[in-house]
Amino acid sequence: MPTAPTSDGVSVNYTDLGGEGPAILFAHATGFHGHVWRPVADRLTDAFHAVTFDERGHGDTPASPSGQSWLGFADDALAVVDHAGLEKPFAVGHSAGGAALLLAELTRPGTFAGLWLFEAILPPVRAADFPSRANPLAEGARRRREVFPTKQAAYDNYAGKPPFSILDPAALRAYVDFGFEDLDDGTVRLKCRGEVEAATFEMSSEHGAAARLGEITCPVVLASGARTDTPFGPDLMDRLVVELPHGTTEPFADLGHFGPLQDPDLVATSIRAAFS
Repeated sequence: MPTAPTSDGVSVNYTDLGGEGPAILFAHATGFHGHVWRPVADRLTDAFHAVTFDERGHGDTPASPSGQSWLGFADDALAVVDHAGLEKPFAVGHSAGGAALLLAELTRPGTFAGLWLFEAILPPVRAADFPSRANPLAEGARRRREVFPTKQAAYDNYAGKPPFSILDPAALRAYVDFGFEDLDDGTVRLKCRGEVEAATFEMSSEHGAAARLGEITCPVVLASGARTDTPFGPDLMDRLVVELPHGTTEPFADLGHFGPLQDPDLVATSIRAAFS
């Protein structure tokens, strides 16, 4: 797979998912990797050219020696735009990937023709404003099981219990097939290690993008799931969208925070409408 060099020396793994027409760059959520977008992208390649990438510390992109700053995720996205020769692409992001794309557009205004973001992590206050820096998601990531006997064993484990049991089977299969590495003893291990995932969660309130939404001049869709278990659902999106010069919201009544991985048909239809 090709790699794109960032300004701070990270080699970002990216994948051309095919298709012809205007380009769409896909960015994933914390703990995942670019290939989980395949079921959505497959439904769009009749009209769009789909490209996805692994953010630093995820999939086949190494972690940055300087840490998991979300500004680094923006650098990853911009490196792929440049290296892949994407001319003013559209972009689609989920959770951390949504914040990464907003930060990329803030870093280099005019990079994207439009953004479709599902529950982008846009805390309305900075981490320093919280009385405690404790992050339960980070604590959970450090406890996450990393090693399974086989990829099929990992798939069966995830498919049998929440939260991954709600994922579309093709999205879950992509998560497992591209998200585990083979070990010498025949077992498989998550490529996104627990400590890296935890560090990513701990940096989620540091980037400050929510305070700069007025600088984003391209069209932006803030999508969300009404069944989300995060603070980044329809209520927050309704508050944030008023800061965007060209923003709209799109709530999905039956989706949760993993919406893009739950219902690829519904999400692809929304993306197509937004970028057509």
